[in-house]
Formats: sequence, C-alpha cells, structure tokens
Amino acid sequence: MAEIKIAAEPRNDFGKGAARQLRRDGKIPAVLYGHKEEPIHLSLPEHELFLALKHSNVLLSLDIVGGKSQLAIPKAVQKDPVKRTLEHIDLLLVRQGEKVTVEVPVVTTGEIAPGGLLENVLNTISIEAEATHIPSSFEVSVQGLAEGEQIVAAQVPLPSGVSLVTDPDAVVIHVLTPAATTVEDEAAAEGEAEAGE
Repeated sequence: MAEIKIAAEPRNDFGKGAARQLRRDGKIPAVLYGHKEEPIHLSLPEHELFLALKHSNVLLSLDIVGGKSQLAIPKAVQKDPVKRTLEHIDLLLVRQGEKVTVEVPVVTTGEIAPGGLLENVLNTISIEAEATHIPSSFEVSVQGLAEGEQIVAAQVPLPSGVSLVTDPDAVVIHVLTPAATTVEDEAAAEGEAEAGE
C-alpha cells in the first residue's frame, strides 16, 4: 500500500467562514482523531491530498508543523456534490502494527465463458489488516466462469496477515444468463415488422 507524506498545519479557526477561507487558500480542513486522544484540527494542502486520495486505503504520514509526525488513514471524505472538489476530511490515527478494518476494492481479471454476463455483486470486501499493510486491491480471476457460477468472499485470495470481515458466503461475483431479448430489441423487431408490411 502507498504511504504518502503530507505537510499538515494545526488550525485554530473553526466554522464555515474559516473553512471557506482555507479552501480559497488551497487548503482542506481536516480532523485527526483516535486512540482516545483529543481530536487535532488540521489544514492539508488540497492538491497533494487530492493526489493521495487517488490511492485506495492510502496511509498518510502527516508531518505536523510544530508537532510530531502521525500516521493516519482517511475515514470520511466530504466532496462538493456539484464541483466534486474536496471540502473536508476525517482522519483516523493509527500506529505501527495496529490492526484496522477497511473496505478493499475487488478487481477482476480474465474472461468469462462465452454467453454469460459478469455481475460484480460486491465492489469491495471488508478485511482486517495491519494499518501499515493494507492491500490496495484484491485480484480475482474470472477466467472461464460459466453462466450460473459465482465467487464468494471466502474464495477471494488474501495475503498473509489479512483476515476476512465480510460474510464468507457473501456473493462477490456472479455470472448471469443474459435475457434472450431486451425491451429495445423487441421494439426494434416490431418496427421492422411494421415497415415490412
């Protein structure tokens, strides 16, 4: 997993006005909490944070001005619903060797047998892993899977030190039997029949 160093500044001004001013200055308000410690209010550089969040389950090494460095994982990210820009982030304080429960994306590889329709029932599965060794994704081969076949969570290959939290019997991937015709196909067929009359 990616560990990315980010400079962080403590902040003492709160409220919507202060948050708006921070964002105008290219910074994002953040709160770091965990381990029963007092929450730390921070501001993080928007561009670096945006790039870091492109990595699934990124581990952030926060270099806090005037304080000690801390390790954290993103817990909740708020984005503007229209512009999709970052608004606020909650960070969870983690320690080396500590285990955390996170959602990890499932990525399929290979081709299913001809005639079937691949359905990703679950795009992520929940696992427990060391905070500093969270996998970025799990690869699952669907090579040759035929109609009606499925892969459940217990069949997803996990690296050592990682344990499954999702129900082992939960269906992750399923190969459907495609419907013989769709409504659009039927409408097109009726239109052609009328045109031929």
